[in-house]
Amino acid sequence: MNIPLRCRCGKLEGEVDASRVKARAICYCKDCQAFARFLKAQDAVLDASGGTEVEAMLPSGVRFTKGLEHLACLSLSPKGIYRWYASCCDTPVGNTPRNPKAAYLGLVRTCLAAPDEELDRRLGRSHITANTGSAHGPAKTTPVATVFAVASLGTMLVKARLDGGWRDNPFFDTAGAPVRTPRVLTREERAAVTP
Repeated sequence: MNIPLRCRCGKLEGEVDASRVKARAICYCKDCQAFARFLKAQDAVLDASGGTEVEAMLPSGVRFTKGLEHLACLSLSPKGIYRWYASCCDTPVGNTPRNPKAAYLGLVRTCLAAPDEELDRRLGRSHITANTGSAHGPAKTTPVATVFAVASLGTMLVKARLDGGWRDNPFFDTAGAPVRTPRVLTREERAAVTP
């Protein structure tokens, strides 16, 4: 059974194949914090130390079923990663590299319409932490678990690249272009939301 994906207002819906999730992480980087602040979603997305929970997975594990016209994309800088969200209510959806051949999606927990207990049961309870130097409060480091997660994610990326699985990506078209034209923040917009 898949995990429901839903924006806060319910106009964008989909489902997530739990078997495609390779790791769960809390990212404390300034860019994830800026993304949440830009969307005015920091209260829903960031924990007390500024961390964003992401499920690291293959993009092919996401299928949108309703409201795809509400999917939007932005980049915090001209070369930054793509950050996807529901434009109807500014719910963060996830982060992808600019190159679709790097088949990675950091799916933001906020868009998963399932209680924490169900996610723990389906995806595992453990979380690795990343970029703890940008936390503005206590943040546990997970060096050993991070090494194993990076190895698992690396294997996933290589396999998708070699077998062509990277092409199955709802965030990019068959030519490798993002399905929505990314909005690139100006320096002023970026500065206004950067912690």
